[in-house]
Amino acid sequence: MFGLDYAALSAFLQVIMIDLVLAGDNAIVIGMAAAGLAPDLRRKAILVGIVAATVLRIIFALMTTWLMGIIGLILLGGILLLWVCWKMYRELTTTEHQVQEAEEALDNVDTNADGTVGGKPGTKTLRQAVTQIIVADVSMSLDNVLAVAGAAKDHFWALVFGLGLSVVLMGVASAFIAKLLHRHKWIAWVGFVVILYVAIRMIYEGADQVLGHTLPAIPLLKSGAPAVH
Repeated sequence: MFGLDYAALSAFLQVIMIDLVLAGDNAIVIGMAAAGLAPDLRRKAILVGIVAATVLRIIFALMTTWLMGIIGLILLGGILLLWVCWKMYRELTTTEHQVQEAEEALDNVDTNADGTVGGKPGTKTLRQAVTQIIVADVSMSLDNVLAVAGAAKDHFWALVFGLGLSVVLMGVASAFIAKLLHRHKWIAWVGFVVILYVAIRMIYEGADQVLGHTLPAIPLLKSGAPAVH
């Protein structure tokens, strides 16, 4: 209708929502890890975290097409995304105080006027904070790439757009997006539902791939023809 490919449009909208939510989520995690640092170390840890997340997204993005072609990896990716959904649910119900400390650390501003930025300073070392951030970045960057690839499915340009957008958002606007999602929780909840749907679809299609395309076609989960990745 009207010359529009609704499947491609749906894929584009899904990858945009996934990128927004996971970029903000990653920024909050970085902020929380850096919140306990002394002021002179906090900015260094946040910079390391954002640069590492950006580089990791580029690396995983370059490997995506090859990775998604491995038999069984789509199934494993879907299971991993279910774990991401669990983490997201816990973070969406995180206390207001914890999120505020993370935002203060990202902005380096004492917004609640308690005399500290990001909570009590000096409670951890730069090495401890950076280690926490790098471990989180590896997990969340892989999560992001798998989610985008799962949402884009056979729409190559949606995949390219989604992976490129995830890199740009993490490198340029992650802190702003984190604050946006905090103030408008409904956006994060919509993203949560989208990622949950992508995870379930990837698990079903991955299981179908492993079983030699013997599972029945189910609307929104599997089309009548075997998926090509």
